[in-house]
Amino acid sequence: MATQHLWRAQLRSYPANGHTAFLPQIRKVVLEFCQHYPSSTNTRTFISNHLERVARQNPHIEFVVRQRNGHEPIARGFYANGRDKVIPLNKLEVTGIERKVELLMDSSGAKIRPLKGARTVESTTESARGVWSGLHVDTPFTI
Repeated sequence: MATQHLWRAQLRSYPANGHTAFLPQIRKVVLEFCQHYPSSTNTRTFISNHLERVARQNPHIEFVVRQRNGHEPIARGFYANGRDKVIPLNKLEVTGIERKVELLMDSSGAKIRPLKGARTVESTTESARGVWSGLHVDTPFTI
């Protein structure tokens, strides 16, 4: 009887989200601000005082700071599925900016689909009892 070799590549596990592992979908966060606009004041404060702490808490995310003169401040998240999300940061306090950055980090990057008008429950098999109707009973329902 011949022995079958087990190659090392066959033992490799591929990363997947599940109950034992979590792979964050965000890859990069880009903070863009203007050096002179008053609406970028809180963004500049967040970058100088809080961004280092957030980056140390999330070493798996690349944080990039870009200066864009003449534009309002934004936070842009790039995700593993190739999509990106942009959130404006003007008129937000420093804590609000931190919440928006956390929102980008917790998001999956998937396109937001409206539930209204869509069928929310769809089954591939028929019901075991069939469709109920008041007309299928021996004594009709009366009010």
